[in-house]
Amino acid sequence: MQTKRLDIAVDGLGRMGKRHVSTLINRTPRANVVAMCSIEPTEQAWAREEYKNAGIKVYNSYDEMLNHPGLQAVWVSTSTDVHARQTLAAIEKGLHVLCEKPLSTDLQEAAQVVKLSEAHPELKVMAGFSRRFDSSYRDAWKKIANENAIGEPFLVRSQTADMLDHTGFFVKYASRNGAIFVDCAIHDIDLSLWFLNNPIPKAAWAVGSIQHHPELKDFHDVDNGIGIVDFWGGKMAYFHCSRTQAHGYDVCTEITGKDGKVMVNVIPKANNVVLADKLGMRHEVQRDYWETFMDAFATEANECVEAVLDDKPVPLPLSTGLMVMKIAWALQDALRTGERIQFDEKGNRLDQKSKL
Repeated sequence: MQTKRLDIAVDGLGRMGKRHVSTLINRTPRANVVAMCSIEPTEQAWAREEYKNAGIKVYNSYDEMLNHPGLQAVWVSTSTDVHARQTLAAIEKGLHVLCEKPLSTDLQEAAQVVKLSEAHPELKVMAGFSRRFDSSYRDAWKKIANENAIGEPFLVRSQTADMLDHTGFFVKYASRNGAIFVDCAIHDIDLSLWFLNNPIPKAAWAVGSIQHHPELKDFHDVDNGIGIVDFWGGKMAYFHCSRTQAHGYDVCTEITGKDGKVMVNVIPKANNVVLADKLGMRHEVQRDYWETFMDAFATEANECVEAVLDDKPVPLPLSTGLMVMKIAWALQDALRTGERIQFDEKGNRLDQKSKL
């Protein structure tokens, strides 16, 4: 019996898009990549050469790609400032969508995506919070939620610290993908909601500084930031974001409960090799997020395809991404203004910055 496969296209062929194409082709048996799209000529040329014998159509127009014969789904992997528009367009074409985090750099646009997806329950629309698909984070969640290993969790401390980029890529990337809490902390915020059972924010504070990238000042951004969120019900979260680490990609999370603590990747390691010499004992660290989470991205792809083909609920609701964005923008505004951003018990901001 022939396996049913999902005809899917990948939009955006930058760092992540290229990797998503490879993941779908090589690690997602029920996916069938039929099209790719990029507005960049160099990326189009790469796609045509890399997959010249794969029968994959390469487009330079997203709207044209949406009309590809038999297309069923799209993986949106472009810059954050066009995520919402492209997701909306795909939904309107009757296509399933997996959109990279976050849904948008604008809360109103993100809300439009959630609203339209809810109006089309026949379509599977999901935001890509990849750490929820990582085996270590899933094991931590299982220990907390299913085994009650630490009692009731009340505090999450989570960190995303990228390696310092000397090429200029990061500054160019930052101009289109949201500021440090909207982009860099987005996974940490999502993890706090997951591990603390979707608490409602009560207040948010943030501080930050520029240590290596003075160009960020033009974007009202920083390359190192700390955010604190107080949730209704006595739960708390602390986020550390950095773009300037010297040793490698350093991401970790601690969840503290009434009876103990669960820690994930507190000491990052590229593998299990330890070098011992006259300098002591040491190990290498992953260089970037892909080395750390490539398996999580593959799991995400497979579960999303399975949800479509087997008509199962998507692994996490799209609305979760909206709350993550509300918290991220509150932290960003707190950083910019120096003020404490407050929410009512329904999660609405009291400063009227957002009606969502």
